[in-house]
Amino acid sequence: MQATAFATMLAVVSMLILALWVNPLTAALTFVALIGYAIIYTAYLKHATPQNIVIGGAAGAAPPVLGWTAVTGAVDHNALILFLIIYVWTPPHFWALAIHRRRDYAAVDIPMLPVTHGVRFTVWHILFYTILLVIVTTMPFLTGMSGPLYLSGVTVLNVGFLWYAFRLLQDHDEALPMQTFGYSIIYLMVLFVFLLADHYLQMILR
Repeated sequence: MQATAFATMLAVVSMLILALWVNPLTAALTFVALIGYAIIYTAYLKHATPQNIVIGGAAGAAPPVLGWTAVTGAVDHNALILFLIIYVWTPPHFWALAIHRRRDYAAVDIPMLPVTHGVRFTVWHILFYTILLVIVTTMPFLTGMSGPLYLSGVTVLNVGFLWYAFRLLQDHDEALPMQTFGYSIIYLMVLFVFLLADHYLQMILR
């Protein structure tokens, strides 16, 4: 009860700060993301369906949009591309961890995909979303949001992610899912570093 009260207080104060000192749009979108993550995903979806990560991933992918609206006061198509990248990245990222922790999830009756449908089925889904991620991560270049530096960097990152996804199909080493999970974290971090580096390089070259 105390934790709920404290969390509610933090949420109210945060919304007020965003509404008064940032802008109302950012406050509204943050509120939607908060409800989506804390209530719809955590309290309901996580215990209701093995597709919890796919459906609830939208809330976790919201930060780039929130940051964009905080600075510009509007939702831009570039912000939506960043949202889409994180949204598609989320399933293979979490399912790799879920494979490693499938017995723990089963013990507490949380229907993660490897618990309800097995490891092999989950790995095929990881591969599918990784291929989809390869496509989505080319969008910043295709739309002119970024240039050759980003494209080169993300191509290398995508080769690495695909390598892990295919290895999961062929290799049943128990350590491999956590290695894939670890790579996915590095992948996203370095992808955004390439986006920033490419942006500033283009500014210098203009």
